This record gives sequence, structure tokens and C-alpha cells, in this order.
Amino acid sequence: MTPDIMVTCPKCQDQKPINLLFTAQSNQNIIYKCQSCQFEQRNIETKKG
Repeated sequence: MTPDIMVTCPKCQDQKPINLLFTAQSNQNIIYKCQSCQFEQRNIETKKG
């Protein structure tokens, strides 16, 4: 089992595992939402989109 990849919020610097913070959209973009400060970044492009 591999350890979770940790992601740091650019606003509050809180760290959480990647699987708790990102939501995939049907157009291959993703949404990031910090559970601590509610900062949200939408339409983050991936290599596929």
C-alpha cells in the first residue's frame, strides 16, 4: 500500500490527502476545494484535457 499524496492549500497551508480534495469533471478538468478554509479552484486542466 502506498502512502497518500498530501496536498497543501495555497490559501491556508493546511495539508490533506489528495483523494479528499479533488473532484473530477466529465471534461477531464478537476476542482480543488480545501476542507479547512473552503478555498476553491475550478477548471484545473489535466494532461488529458
